[in-house]
Amino acid sequence: MSIKTYDVKDPSLASAGKLRIEWASREMPVIKLIRQRFAKEKPLKGIRISACLHITTETANLALALKEGGAELVLCASNPLSTQDDVAAALVEYGLPTFAIKGEDNQTYYKHINSALEHKPQLTVDDGADLVSTAHREKTQLLGNIIGGTEETTTGVIRLRNMAEEGKLKYPLISVNDAKTKHFFDNRYGTGQSTIDGITRATNVLWAGKKVVVCGYGWCGRGIARRAQGMGAWIIITEVNPISALEAAMDGYQVMPLIEAAKIGDIFITATGDVNVIDKAHFLEMKGGAILANSGHFNAEINIPALEKLAKAKRQMRPFVDEYTLADGRRLFLLGEGRLINLAAAEGHPASVMDMSFANQALCLEYLAKNKGKLKPKVYPVPEEIDNEIGRLKLEAMNIAIDSLTKEQKKYLESWEEGT
Repeated sequence: MSIKTYDVKDPSLASAGKLRIEWASREMPVIKLIRQRFAKEKPLKGIRISACLHITTETANLALALKEGGAELVLCASNPLSTQDDVAAALVEYGLPTFAIKGEDNQTYYKHINSALEHKPQLTVDDGADLVSTAHREKTQLLGNIIGGTEETTTGVIRLRNMAEEGKLKYPLISVNDAKTKHFFDNRYGTGQSTIDGITRATNVLWAGKKVVVCGYGWCGRGIARRAQGMGAWIIITEVNPISALEAAMDGYQVMPLIEAAKIGDIFITATGDVNVIDKAHFLEMKGGAILANSGHFNAEINIPALEKLAKAKRQMRPFVDEYTLADGRRLFLLGEGRLINLAAAEGHPASVMDMSFANQALCLEYLAKNKGKLKPKVYPVPEEIDNEIGRLKLEAMNIAIDSLTKEQKKYLESWEEGT
């Protein structure tokens, strides 16, 4: 391996991290099956991989599967507040160079990304596209040797598609985020549960009876809304897409412009992937005591600089809760510095749902390695056969059986001549 160094908070935390990684593995049977096959077949033998992911117990299980597959893997954090320091230490002890410290500043964050790129990767794994964009901006000499890469999240896919449209993407990327076994489950059930978990841990708030404003009704917004509703909250959806807004209304939620929702909301949660969704005008309308949280990848969805300018005082009320007192005395509470609240204040998605997301990552990396030189520099969907195989394996692990089409049924579906 080209680098042997690491940068983690405390290597002595490794033993605790190993136990937590083992605990998560109980809920990741698909990754376990892939790891067992990889150990025998070594499909990634000698391939250098740089991965920019949330350094969590689930990521660790993916990393160990890739290592079993023969990969020479280096990891760095994809968010300054999402790292689990004991897991980072454990990864180092497992022989995987890791660059991640919970709470690292912006300079350290990009230093760590550059450390991962010094590995001279042949494959990249990204969550938010910071690794890919940094390579394209600052490490162009590396791009010719990169076979391909994968992207985990909505925000990253948007960035990569923009790069491709502008003709600036230099190697093929697979959008893991768009796999059915990813966004139907990870985005909806994982983000839904873990966002509520993060806000609850940070605030100890009672959800029942609260007016919860969810900004964005994509798969993440759907999951957040449904789980908050299940806790007894009243749900208000804000959207810019008419079809998504119509769906939210038909799902039984109130739909209105955010400037109107700002006047009545108790808890605001952004999940759009865009910038300044909650802005100065909204802060000025909010009730005293309103809680602001973000579940999008970057801390850009809530206009924090505007909030800072409006505030006459700021103090930390409890871990991950900053109180901003406005000129008129109203107090607004920002959670987790506006970063991913499910990872800033909690543990992120449950391992069971990440099992499918990371199974997609592992099998797509294998696919890219096998198809070296055959793919153009653009964003590709996850191959359907991979998506279906992961669904099959997950059902098998859950002891759920399904029917199969008969020959007659297959013929009927493939025919245009038969009607009645």
